[in-house]
Amino acid sequence: MLTVKDHAAVSGALIEKKLFIFDMDGTIYLGNRPFGSAVRFINELRKNGKKVIFFTNNASHSPDFYMEKLERLGFAPSRQELCTSGDVTCAFLNLHRPGKRVYLVGTPELYDQFRGYGIPMACDRDGICGEQEPDIVITSFDTTLTYYKIEKACAFIRSGAEYLSTHPDFNCPTENGPVPDSGAIAAMVEASTGKRPVYFGKPSSKVADMISEMAGVRAEDMVVFGDRMYTDIALGKRNGILSVLVLTGETTLRDVEEAEEKDRPDIMLDSLDEASKLMWNN
Repeated sequence: MLTVKDHAAVSGALIEKKLFIFDMDGTIYLGNRPFGSAVRFINELRKNGKKVIFFTNNASHSPDFYMEKLERLGFAPSRQELCTSGDVTCAFLNLHRPGKRVYLVGTPELYDQFRGYGIPMACDRDGICGEQEPDIVITSFDTTLTYYKIEKACAFIRSGAEYLSTHPDFNCPTENGPVPDSGAIAAMVEASTGKRPVYFGKPSSKVADMISEMAGVRAEDMVVFGDRMYTDIALGKRNGILSVLVLTGETTLRDVEEAEEKDRPDIMLDSLDEASKLMWNN
């Protein structure tokens, strides 16, 4: 694992990459507070001909929400630069489960995103379902979660519905501390039903494949920046993408020191400010 002390090695490894993938929560901003170094770094990358992708596992909001937020915080994104775990999940459903009815434990924004992809829904925006049982149950980061939704999801899974989840994150970092995320909700459903979901979002290989297709860049020409070992860094380690951990979000230095060697990032930095200084000597 390289750190800022390995100046030449880190600089060389980063400069040769063509596509820079950025986690959002905890990496380029925290809540509604952008990291100024992240804005500057990403602008420098674009000016130097590098491609940028913003990828968030947080499927509680729509792509339109993230486009507006990134614009407001100063990142000036294009729609081609943005991808969410909701996008990956919907793409999978349309390609591999066409016509299957979905019971969604998710926010109204995610529900509308699924509908926008043409996915047949077995429930309304509040999780109230009709008479026909779903083929698939999908849980996500649901800030409108009710006991009714959990009860119905568990019942459908016990009756044989396939179980999927948009992303495995246990906590979502906020300005006021971490809050339970999709992985925590899935853990509750798994504890009740004994069924573990198939997860989309990072670190799934489906994310790496989708980003490669979107950008036209091979995995070996990519680098991913993130604040979580088990999602962002694992995406890189499992899919041949250079991984850079920044200590601005969930993961601490102690977490890294206690992790097995195979799970540690290729590079660890305090923040994106260090990456900027290493690449551009500013």
